[in-house]
Amino acid sequence: MKKKFYTKDAMLTFDSATMDSAGAFLIGELERLDQQMHMPLAAVTWHRDIDPRTDVTIGDELSSFTNSTFAAVGGTNPTGKAWIGKTATSMPDMQLDIGKTASPLNLWGMALSYTLPELQSAMQTGRPIDSQKAEAIRLKYNMDIDQQVYTGDTDLNLYGLCNNPNVNTSNVANGASSSPLWSSKTPQEILADVRSIEVDTWTNSGFAVAPRQILVPPVQYVALLQPLTIGGATFASIAEYISKNSLCLEQNGVPLEIHPVKWLTGAGAGGTNRMVAYTREYDKVRFPMTTMLTTPVQYQGIWLHTNYYARLGVVEAVYTETISYRDGI
Repeated sequence: MKKKFYTKDAMLTFDSATMDSAGAFLIGELERLDQQMHMPLAAVTWHRDIDPRTDVTIGDELSSFTNSTFAAVGGTNPTGKAWIGKTATSMPDMQLDIGKTASPLNLWGMALSYTLPELQSAMQTGRPIDSQKAEAIRLKYNMDIDQQVYTGDTDLNLYGLCNNPNVNTSNVANGASSSPLWSSKTPQEILADVRSIEVDTWTNSGFAVAPRQILVPPVQYVALLQPLTIGGATFASIAEYISKNSLCLEQNGVPLEIHPVKWLTGAGAGGTNRMVAYTREYDKVRFPMTTMLTTPVQYQGIWLHTNYYARLGVVEAVYTETISYRDGI
């Protein structure tokens, strides 16, 4: 009697070569199999929220940038303007300090391996195992970048865009029932929170940069979609009102962008939800990385091996003054 085999979907088969991992199935005469491959559900948003720094290479081990600080002494008043007299023999001098910030570029890599029989079986079924595994590796690459961009890496003690310890953080104002939670607030109180983080970020930058982007957890993003009535005028949502009446629009000439980010759920102090305001510009914040590279395919017996690798860095917040956090929403 032939040995019984079971596939991962619990269907019983009697063929001695059932290989579920290679995509080969025993199909009944009256079964219509959908040939389209359905990949696992996954969403990454880092492309939307940050610019990559692509001047780094696979041979680099650190990425760095500099910040310049100026100091100027006044004329007659050391803390005032640089006034001088017509017969002055000494002039106030400008002082310059240049500081460098360096971060590691860590190696990332995954192996892709399969056997010649697996490859042949996959070719016969029309479901190439090599390209499917390569697609899975690309998905893993983007998912790892997504987490690295937003929250960094706790094992390596690295931070991301949403948990930089050098960024100003404070709780939002209390709302209904003395709770900062948006679930307890009216649309006007939620609007006040968004206004507050806009103004605070603008103030922290010395009124030089008004934030262009706001990131919120998905549930709080839904709260921004509820209708808002102000002065007898009803808007389709809080987000619509903000886009048409934001500090960003007044200062930058473009509507304020508000996006949901899954990594912000529980990202605040004490496991609370966090809101982030910042400006997505290359000279303000960026993520150093390389594209994914591959090694030549190597043969070892009936096995084929290739490796995918890249360098992933740490989010470079060049001007932390242009970023603000609010916890407890």
